[in-house]
Amino acid sequence: MYETIQSPVNYGGLQLKNRIILAPTTFGLSDEEYFEKMRRIAEGGCAMIIVGDVPVGKSTFEKSLFDKKGFAYYQKLTEIAHSNNCRICAQLHQSDSNMLAMLKYVPGVLTKRISMQELRPLLNNEVAPYISKLSVKKIKKIIDGFGKAAVLAVKAGFDMVQVHGDRMCGSFSSAVFNKRTDEYGGSAENRARFAVEAVKAIRSRLPELPIDYKLAVRQENPHYGNAGVLEEELGIFVPMLVDAGVTSFHVTLANHSSLEDTIPPANHPYFKGQGCFLKFCDEVRKYTDKPITGVGGLTDPDFVEEQLASGRITCAAMSRQLLADPAWPNKVAAGQCKEIHRCVRCNKKCLGGLQQHQGTRCIYEKR
Repeated sequence: MYETIQSPVNYGGLQLKNRIILAPTTFGLSDEEYFEKMRRIAEGGCAMIIVGDVPVGKSTFEKSLFDKKGFAYYQKLTEIAHSNNCRICAQLHQSDSNMLAMLKYVPGVLTKRISMQELRPLLNNEVAPYISKLSVKKIKKIIDGFGKAAVLAVKAGFDMVQVHGDRMCGSFSSAVFNKRTDEYGGSAENRARFAVEAVKAIRSRLPELPIDYKLAVRQENPHYGNAGVLEEELGIFVPMLVDAGVTSFHVTLANHSSLEDTIPPANHPYFKGQGCFLKFCDEVRKYTDKPITGVGGLTDPDFVEEQLASGRITCAAMSRQLLADPAWPNKVAAGQCKEIHRCVRCNKKCLGGLQQHQGTRCIYEKR
């Protein structure tokens, strides 16, 4: 039973022991607690951990591969994964937030007068002018950073890199934020240029490295997401990304709207069903035969097995479910599905904890 979930797969050039992946997640925890959480998830049997938001340059606010302390931090993560027969992927990203504009909000965040939920729309309002006015010289430097970061990621022990298709890649892709009139703006082909060149910067340095792409899809009717790629533009973006060197796709809803949309609770008005973002995988599949990872409220082994066995998706990514029960893959393999702590998509301690500056946790955790 659950043969497909447990079956190994060649995921864009990387061999995975099964089909379950930890989706990139922001945790906001101490290093010690984060390492322990990653250890439990790796021990729980998932095939690969995707470490979210690895910056492509030096960073004041995030752990960076470009300094000794940050490099050692990522080395520790790769050691934790590999010691538990788990692959690990670095999600390379560049923030699309205007750092100078952000500084005016720092005092409010530090004193907790501004919650993460309140900060989000404030930062989103800064994206369009920042992206549209960014100099070509600065753009080229950031793009080159993707290549340099990928080299450092491999040195730190990562098996794969994922280009974060939200953040700056997503904002360049979106006409909502990208108002440029040069070669990086206007047509869909031009708006795809930043992401395509970021992938090429990696591929030119690392010809054999598997490159995953987090493809953030923007939906209209009803409107959800502001960054990312419009559904009707996937036929332009996907082939360009494949030609640039992408070997697999991680498909989800575009960000830069309410976090309750991209991390939807069980009572979400539109994305309340299990596998709520898999319809975007169906659309991407029209334009590529590369492996596709689906995500979105995946909790039930029977449902996940059906999606994988049908070929609808190649792998299933989970975040909240692996927080609720890191041993989900092992329990499925052992026929202990009734013992799984199912994520109920309440968002109380995961998204809620992050928004309240308490870290991403779960209602099942004992503290």
